[in-house]
This record gives sequence, structure tokens and C-alpha cells, in this order.
Amino acid sequence: MPKTAVITGITGQDGSYLAELLLSKGYEVHGLMRRSSSFNTERIDHIYQDPHTPDRKLLLHHVDLSDGVALVNLLRDVQPDEVYNLGAQSHVRVSFDAPLYTGDVTGLGAVRLLEAIRASGVQTRLYQASSSEMFGATPPPQNEATPFHPRSPYGCAKVMAYWSTVNYREAYGLFGVNGILFNHESPRRGETFVTRKITRAVARIQAGLQEHLYLGNLDAVRDWGYAPEYVEAMWRMLQRDEPDDYVVATGVAATVRDFLQAAFEAVGLDWERSVRFDPKYERPSEVDALIGDASKAKSLLDWSAKVQFDELARIMVESDIRQLEDELSGHRVRVDR
Repeated sequence: MPKTAVITGITGQDGSYLAELLLSKGYEVHGLMRRSSSFNTERIDHIYQDPHTPDRKLLLHHVDLSDGVALVNLLRDVQPDEVYNLGAQSHVRVSFDAPLYTGDVTGLGAVRLLEAIRASGVQTRLYQASSSEMFGATPPPQNEATPFHPRSPYGCAKVMAYWSTVNYREAYGLFGVNGILFNHESPRRGETFVTRKITRAVARIQAGLQEHLYLGNLDAVRDWGYAPEYVEAMWRMLQRDEPDDYVVATGVAATVRDFLQAAFEAVGLDWERSVRFDPKYERPSEVDALIGDASKAKSLLDWSAKVQFDELARIMVESDIRQLEDELSGHRVRVDR
């Protein structure tokens, strides 16, 4: 009998790749999405509407992480083998402008889901999407034993979700794991996140549709990996005999400037001619360096990252160039000067 999984945040970058992975393994996948006045399913349309894969079962539900009763009812109806909580307000800079909303969705939302699992009595395994932003000001390299020192409302909310998962594991015997994922990107990354903002700008600058790219701190050090590889690690965590917490990272440090250079070099351009500083993109409190030590994941999950930041930048630039070419062939595209 095929396994059943529930994914919160299925319309996001990670949710879409995870849905593909689970469907390829024969799962029946139930995706949760917030009700809104506009559709936001473009990342999963290709699998949801694919006529060539009728045996792949993907079902979508309008259930919000703010609605604990709806979560209980859905879990009782679906009886999932696995639950992946990827739903969140996940933009760090935005969390400073919307701290209460971020805390409610990213922090309390995880608690509501944990309590819904407990209250429904469903025997399932939970993956909680934790974040390297929880480490914040703690110096790298960061591993599972590194103390947390978050530097944003988003990081604080993720710490709450992390410890709540540990608490439900210890108090109620819930099979709950935390995947502490460092920055991971792809062509499906939202356009307001710095890596996608860069690669999309490269495509537009090369095409003569944009002159400048405005960014904040170029010296921030991050550990950038490839999202399709990282969802594989999520799945592997839930296949273990015992629940535990894992750092998922490449271990390779790169500044925003390094990523910029790799992205512009992918099309033979000099980034310094196009990039301008804008203080509005700086955070009130900055995280200087996040570099993960994924030794535990390599040892226990047999997982390690293959794609490094320079190849990642090239993959994303080439995808944005193809997407722009498709837009240009279909209709007029705005020129940014």
C-alpha cells in the first residue's frame, strides 16, 4: 500500500521539489495551501495537471497553519504516514516589518500542527523545517550542538518551532525531526530573495531590459546549496528508526559578492558595472556568517551536497534566461532603467 504524506507550504520552492520527490516514490501527496484571491500554484502546476502521470496522486487542500481545528480534521481524514511542515513566512528581511505575523505563522503555526497531531491521535512522522538563521550571531561552523542566537523575528520564530518539536518528541513520544537547512536555492526561488533577484537581473541586464541591480550587504557569508538535493535529506530523516535533528549544508562559504560574481560571469558580464548599493535592503541586525557542518547527515543519512554555489548560480542564470526568452516571445516585457 502506498504511503501518504502531507506537505504544508507545498506551493513554495521546497514544497514543490518535495512533492515531485514523494510522487516519484509512489506516495499519495496532500498539499496544504493558504486561501488567497490569486492563484499561487505555478511551481506545482506541471505535476498537478500532467496528463501523462495519472497514477501520481496530488491533492490540494485549503488549510491554514493558523487554523488548528482544520489541521486536526485534515489529519484525521488523511491519516498520513509522514507530515512535512514547510509552511512559513520565510523572508528574513520582511520578518522585521511583520514580526507578529511571522511569529504566528512560522512559530505558533508549528505548535498548532504539533498539537493537531497529538490531539488527532494520528500515528505519523513529522519533519519540521528549521533554519540556519537560528544560529544568527553564533560563529561558524555551525552544527547540531551549536547554541542558537537568532538575529531576526524569523530566526526567533524558527527557534520556537525547533524546541517545540523537541518538546513534543520528549513529552509525547512524537516522531518529530528538525532539519536545520542552510540557504538552499533553485530556479523556483522567490524573486525577492537575494540569489534569485541577482540571477533574474543578470538575464534582464544581458537582454538590455535592465540597467542596474540594487542590493544591500555584499559581505554577508552564506552556505548556499541546491534545493532539489536538500528535499532528499528531508525524506531520509523520516526513514530512520529513531527521530533526531540534522544540519543540512554544503560546508562551503561564499559571500553575496561571490555569488554575484559567479552569476554575472555565467554570461560574461562584470557585476561591478551594474550593481548599486541601497541601504533599504540592509537588516536592522545582520547575520555575518552561516557555514554548516553536515557531518552527521553524511554519516547517518548518507547524504552530502553535490552542487556548490558557483554551479548553482549558473543553473539559476540559465533558467532565468530561458524564462525571459519565453516571456519576450509571448508579450512585451517591462524595461527597467
